[in-house]
Amino acid sequence: MGDDVTTPTSTATNKKPKMGIWLLLVGAVIMLSGLLFGYDQGVIAGALGGIQKSFGASTTMIQIITSWVTLGALVGALVAGVLADKVGRRVTILLAAVLFTIGALFEALAPNTTVLIIGRLIVGFGVGVASVAAPLYAAEQAPTRLRGRFVSTYQLAITIGIFIAYLVDQALINNDMWRVMLGVSAVPAVLLFIVMFPMPDSPRWFVKVGRRDDAIKALSKVRPDVDAAAEVAEIEKAAQEDDADKATWAEVFSKKLRKPLMIGVGLAVFQQITGINAIIYYANKIFAQAGFSTPEDQAAATTWAIGAVNVLATLIAVVYVDRFGRRPLLLAGLVGMASALLTVGVSFHFMENADTSGAGTGGPTTAGIITLVALVVFIASFAFSLGPVVWTVINEIFPNRVRGRAVALATAVNWGSAWLVSQFFLTLIETIGNSATFYLFGFFAVVAYVWIWKTVPETKGRSLEEIQQIWEDDDPVQAQRDAGTL
Repeated sequence: MGDDVTTPTSTATNKKPKMGIWLLLVGAVIMLSGLLFGYDQGVIAGALGGIQKSFGASTTMIQIITSWVTLGALVGALVAGVLADKVGRRVTILLAAVLFTIGALFEALAPNTTVLIIGRLIVGFGVGVASVAAPLYAAEQAPTRLRGRFVSTYQLAITIGIFIAYLVDQALINNDMWRVMLGVSAVPAVLLFIVMFPMPDSPRWFVKVGRRDDAIKALSKVRPDVDAAAEVAEIEKAAQEDDADKATWAEVFSKKLRKPLMIGVGLAVFQQITGINAIIYYANKIFAQAGFSTPEDQAAATTWAIGAVNVLATLIAVVYVDRFGRRPLLLAGLVGMASALLTVGVSFHFMENADTSGAGTGGPTTAGIITLVALVVFIASFAFSLGPVVWTVINEIFPNRVRGRAVALATAVNWGSAWLVSQFFLTLIETIGNSATFYLFGFFAVVAYVWIWKTVPETKGRSLEEIQQIWEDDDPVQAQRDAGTL
């Protein structure tokens, strides 16, 4: 069985892919979708001060304004699965761009907190829709050898969006221009609509809905170097027992899909419960304890030590995910994350038990410097592993028949996990302390390593159809080891 899944079944998949203009536009779609997500995630931190000043918002209201975008994204991710299967990947992405533009305008022009919250929900809904449809579109359009790179580009774009948001915040924070900060996010949304509009839908979706001629035309347009008719025939063969109109949520939870569903949901959860959002949100506090005495210095440290490192390390995954494979990057990243989290826990232990009466006046303490370095290691390790590679795997492992809904479910679980971590992080800190909280995150990273090592097979170099053969083994990872492919 192992030998079968490693042997390509189509000569088209062996041809070296050429990056024509239409394939580059597929990359532009995934980049702009990620920029939307990243910018919205990063910009709110700099806008909150101006919002509070303009509306006299209470702490509770500020938390709602900040967090409800995540709830909108959760709902959007679930709806996107149905939309992507019913009306296609292309129309779903166009809808996400429209929603995000409308939401950004609501935010920028909001006369009160109620309208602002509505804008945040609309933006979140658009982000959730795009977070499902864009990686799915890229996974189905990209050649096998470039699929990992294309999907990983989404996470790279998110990090670039966060970095741009930090830069915008720094430039405008002293001028009380929070409306401009939020309104600027409409720019990449409009660009996404413009780029997506002339693009064809994915050949696999056309096959799913019985439009074979359109599938051949779309494949010929985006990848003119392949035998489109032969490759579409292969897609049809893999999907011959599928009936897209009758695909149900019950099938997503069926015994046949239990293995890929467990892996997709597990990766989605571990990406969040290892603490990435909590660390990003409270980076300024850690930098303050490391001796950065002013808010400006803390903001600059966040921009460059978090934002810039995040972008640079994600480039590693984009470049090497199709060379080294998914498993090696995931496992290597978790080693760095677990080590960094445990180091931060130890450093907090020393800082919490040290005399900090002179903190912020005498420069960084030794424990503070160690914390700073460990934080950078954590961000870098996450950025080349769990950040982008999780989305690559999630968009590869499900059959064409239910891929839209299954990816939507995993994405919604990811959003739900993100909301839980960000919602209860401060409560956790108050209950068990900083040190124990980071030990807990570190423990989850160790558990994630063991779980991935035991259950997640390698999907590098396999077509989406070949990946489905992996699940026919009782233990896919052991089967790959026995076949010498792992």
